[in-house]
Amino acid sequence: MLDELTVRNYALIREARLHFAPGCTVLSGETGAGKTALIGAIKLLIGERGDTGAIREGARELRVEACFLDAAGEQVATRRLGMDGRGRCTLNDEMVTVSALAKTIGPLVDLYGQHDHQVLLAPAAQLEVLDRVAAKGATGGQELIAWQEAWDAYAEAQGVIDQIEMSAHSSEQALEQARFAVRAIEALKPEEGELEALEARLPILRNGEELATASREALALLRDEGKAMESLFRAHLLLERQRGVDARLDALVAQLGDLALGAEDSAASLRAYCDDVEFDPAALEEALDRLGQLEGLRRRFGPRMEDVFATWTDASARLDMTDNLKQRREQAVCELGRADEKLHEAARQLSDIRARAAQELSVRLTASLQNLAMEGSSLSVAIHDLPRQDWTRQGPARYEMLYRPVPSSGQRPLAKIASGGELSRVMLAIKALEHGGKGQDAAEGSQWAGEQVTLVFDEIDAGIGGATATAVAERLRALARDHQLIVVTHLAQIAAIATTHLLVEKIVDDQGTYTGIREVTGDERVAEIARMLAGSTDETALNHARQLLEDSILRQGCEPS
Repeated sequence: MLDELTVRNYALIREARLHFAPGCTVLSGETGAGKTALIGAIKLLIGERGDTGAIREGARELRVEACFLDAAGEQVATRRLGMDGRGRCTLNDEMVTVSALAKTIGPLVDLYGQHDHQVLLAPAAQLEVLDRVAAKGATGGQELIAWQEAWDAYAEAQGVIDQIEMSAHSSEQALEQARFAVRAIEALKPEEGELEALEARLPILRNGEELATASREALALLRDEGKAMESLFRAHLLLERQRGVDARLDALVAQLGDLALGAEDSAASLRAYCDDVEFDPAALEEALDRLGQLEGLRRRFGPRMEDVFATWTDASARLDMTDNLKQRREQAVCELGRADEKLHEAARQLSDIRARAAQELSVRLTASLQNLAMEGSSLSVAIHDLPRQDWTRQGPARYEMLYRPVPSSGQRPLAKIASGGELSRVMLAIKALEHGGKGQDAAEGSQWAGEQVTLVFDEIDAGIGGATATAVAERLRALARDHQLIVVTHLAQIAAIATTHLLVEKIVDDQGTYTGIREVTGDERVAEIARMLAGSTDETALNHARQLLEDSILRQGCEPS
């Protein structure tokens, strides 16, 4: 449930802080006052794309913050969008991505926009409705998941066969190039990092004689003829006897000690280096030959050694595909056959569950439409089985909603004959069935009730009026018994059933033009409903508004508890 919504610098809204209660909250006001901006703010919280054009003129950023109450407790979500296009989302004071925000907050809101009924014209949307019905069944819609997994497995098995067929039809020239590459590379057996190691070793091999001579002479100077180490130790010993007399000399004693020890360590390391380094013409020639071989591979298959190894991998794979091609194809055909059997079984189960869901949806929607001033109309779902070659990941059949406006007419596709007002009511009937409720649809509610979400209706009243408006209002009232509703409307009949009535108005003052939102009660609410009814607040309109509110209260009192 949406508990609180704060909107800053969104369109004409400078700042609005709204508290929402259970039941139905209605937002009304003149066209252009800013009602749609509130819906846009909620859309940002459920993950819709932000637009810098929505930032209030003169502001640096817009900010939307909401507090939701759900089974997990309190969820506080914030979305900010700056003029530079950069956004920031937080959830319970932690930074999150837009997708993470949508994943958490999205399920808490079911938003029906002004033109959302148009999606019912698309077969894919009608199928989604049908699958949501199927998901309410005992198996929870597992048949669709099983079908999609079977479809993916079949597609993967078919892909293996396609690869084998491609290999079989590969040109002989391409295969010969692959054979040549594999032979050339495997003949030299290059190892990763070998070229780099050779390039680092060659300077040592080329200068081995000079390195050996210099290191031996240096060692001799330290330990043999030059006796540099012996001189250092003797000098240190002479001065060590005078330690403690003059602090200046003590420092020199310490330095000489360090020099003597360092020279000893260096001599030991130099001795080891002398034993290791040598001039080896044969090793130099071998390294140069190997370097030339690797450079040849790099020029032919490079320019990098990584490219050489990649060429070997690709060519080997191509040749492997051609080897034992018949055996591999037989195995792949067997795998495809098993996948096809599973796909047909999944198709049977999916078709069965969807057929039951189609029957249930037809019966329930037809019954629900009778309470929306569509007496005599009916809806059904036609099932068109597809030939095997036309199956898709969506299923082995095509489903289409058929509409009959009156009993004497024939059924035709909903997309071809339903008006905008009829489509709006069909969508409302679907929403009512999906979310259930105790009120007008008590029979459906116990079976259809789902998550307790906030239902947002942005101008559900498009294309309707009169008795139809009253019927839609009563359906919304029934939904509001078990769900929190937020309804943007121009119809007085819908405004009259609200438990909370918010007036959205455009205000002009010395600070400019902005949207103001406030709750109206008592005479103010009567005046707003009179404006919605007649466009004026004369006595006739006010009396009509009072009567409408009184009738709404009476109907509510007559509903079963």
